[in-house]
Amino acid sequence: MTRIKLKIVLPKIPDIELVAIEGLNQMSKFFGISDDKIGEARILVAEAIINAFEHAGESDKGIRVEYSMNKKKLTILVRDYGKGFKPESITEPDINKKLGSDNKRGWGLKLMKSMSDDFHINSGPSGTKITIMKKLE
Repeated sequence: MTRIKLKIVLPKIPDIELVAIEGLNQMSKFFGISDDKIGEARILVAEAIINAFEHAGESDKGIRVEYSMNKKKLTILVRDYGKGFKPESITEPDINKKLGSDNKRGWGLKLMKSMSDDFHINSGPSGTKITIMKKLE
């Protein structure tokens, strides 16, 4: 079964996640994957990249994005070179508390976990790597 890979390093400029999403679109088109199937993957990619830029701190190394895709499965890797964090220290947002708060943010990890078929975070002082697997059939 044919598998294709794409690797991109994104600089920190506004809306650059759209470049990574376009790469994903072209790969899915190559395999004839429907827009419905790839739609959630677009959201996952955008969220992971935006989170990486927002939370990595000031790093001039950019964000590395890698895709590996065949007709059945997509693997997404998003890597930053920031300060890292402790994933186990992040608490899931409480909808009731968020509704009464000015801070409506903080849903990114929960969203990515819920939309992924497999989701892993490795993080340390030299950066964070998020690996997402999405079934396409």
